Amino acid sequence: MDSLLLKVSFTQPRNIWLQRYAVFTALATFVLVCVGGLVTSHGAGLAVPDWPYSCGYNMFFFPISKWVGGVFFEHTHRLTASLVGFLTTILAFWLFGYKARPLLRWIGGIFIASGAGLCLLFPTHAAENILLSGIGLAGLVAGFYWPKCEPSPKWLRVLGVAAFVAVVAQGVLGGLRVTELKDELGIFHATLAQLFFLLICSIALFQSNFWRRLPAQAEEDSHHFRLFFTVITGLILTQLILGATMRHQHAGLSIPDFPAAYGKLWPDTSPGAIARYNENRLEVLAYNPITAAQVVLQMVHRIVALLIFTAVAFCAWRAVRFLGWRHPLTRFAVLWFGLVLAQVFLGASTIWTGKSADVATAHVACGALCLITGGLAALVAFRLLAAPATQIQRVEKNEVTSLLASSSITAK
Repeated sequence: MDSLLLKVSFTQPRNIWLQRYAVFTALATFVLVCVGGLVTSHGAGLAVPDWPYSCGYNMFFFPISKWVGGVFFEHTHRLTASLVGFLTTILAFWLFGYKARPLLRWIGGIFIASGAGLCLLFPTHAAENILLSGIGLAGLVAGFYWPKCEPSPKWLRVLGVAAFVAVVAQGVLGGLRVTELKDELGIFHATLAQLFFLLICSIALFQSNFWRRLPAQAEEDSHHFRLFFTVITGLILTQLILGATMRHQHAGLSIPDFPAAYGKLWPDTSPGAIARYNENRLEVLAYNPITAAQVVLQMVHRIVALLIFTAVAFCAWRAVRFLGWRHPLTRFAVLWFGLVLAQVFLGASTIWTGKSADVATAHVACGALCLITGGLAALVAFRLLAAPATQIQRVEKNEVTSLLASSSITAK
């Protein structure tokens, strides 16, 4: 990790438009996360029952007049995902600079030929095949006018390719969730979305002037901030997976009250109690009956939330005490604590409002921001702070060098 983050060269030419574009792609990805949250909150995941088509239409030619009810949320989600995929593809190519030109020409030519060939083989799908050829033509033209900027460092190009692979995998997972009707795929889809968002935000961070101005491991991490930020971010990712698991079980609120749980500190999960809970539920009848496992899962979600709140509060306090208010990591930690505080309130509000779609979506969006803030703070911590062992090795190396130099002078 240390060697990777030290590879960013301060002499690397600044590309202000690439920097802005990376930030724009990150913002578009955040919008996609919010739209995805709306789809799940409104129970619209299967409102469009086919894929890659939309109710029998080509996804990009689906009539606006049919965007009604849950179809509106699901189809908007698909179009936003397509936009993010397109933006990510451009970002990956842009990181290769002028070296992307030959590849764009080859890909463009292949798409044009494929579209023309498919038109002959499948004339009933002429619209889709012409669209494919159109994309190829755009790629071919771009191959001649692509920016002549220098390629980004190899490791950054690798991240760009990884983002492209991730967005393609995310699209396939989303499609399989529709065609295979498996809730488990929805959990993986939601988790990959969070990781992809973190990856895109990391690329944007590495392009920023803020990152370029950070001194490389100028301080010793004597208070273990690198460990704190990394572990807590991992805990937040675990919490987001737990939340996605609950959301994709379509069982509504397994526990309808907060801060108590069915009026107790720990709810009764016996078969008789679960039967009473289901009898007394006032939710929409379309929800699946809750189970003891779902009740326990939501309690675990609450316990992990408490752990995260305590850990982030402790991390922010330590940053203020040992690093001072003006230190970049302190600002990250204080912002992080504010987001986690808002996330706790939104989680409670989700229960108090009976799982209101807008509140539940805000809870998902804020959770994503908590993950991103912690992840970027961890990267900054590894950039700014050196591990104590590394510092000791440097001191020992300097002492050996000084000793050899003094021995050489004495010998002369």
